[in-house]
Amino acid sequence: MGEVKLLGGLGYSPFVNRVEIALKLKGVEYESIAEDVKNKSPLLLQHNPIHKKIPVLIHDGKGIAESVIIVEYIDQVWEGPPILPKDPYQRAMARFWAKFIDEKCISATWKACWSTGEEQEKSKEEAMEALKFLEDEIKEENFPNLWRWMNDYCNDNFLKEILPSKDALFERFKSI
Repeated sequence: MGEVKLLGGLGYSPFVNRVEIALKLKGVEYESIAEDVKNKSPLLLQHNPIHKKIPVLIHDGKGIAESVIIVEYIDQVWEGPPILPKDPYQRAMARFWAKFIDEKCISATWKACWSTGEEQEKSKEEAMEALKFLEDEIKEENFPNLWRWMNDYCNDNFLKEILPSKDALFERFKSI
């Protein structure tokens, strides 16, 4: 179904990994292109001129940006196991939680790791609050399907091949 390229980073990115998992689940062959996010390539700037960030999926010369949007696109374009629920309400909830995780959890955690002083302390508090809220929402007794999915996800051999190990992540972030 046409040429597929994925513009990703030189290191670990949960957003790029999200897209890689979707492509692999659908069995899509693609070219992975590592981007230096500090020295953005003309290809990245051409296909994501607004945000100038990775990941970007290029399918038949057309660029799609933002990992959640890319995953939805992959789910609609290629055959294979569904990624998002077919039920409109469940699909909306999947989008909601993906946005919550991106905007509240990952953003605050990233700021807590890389800022300093008062900004870092504020970011730590925001990250802890968001993660606590998320943990309260996914308690096993309240969300057995989500809990089961999370366990299956963390123990899936297919995903273990794609995602970096905890030790590799720890060493990478320790060295920065």
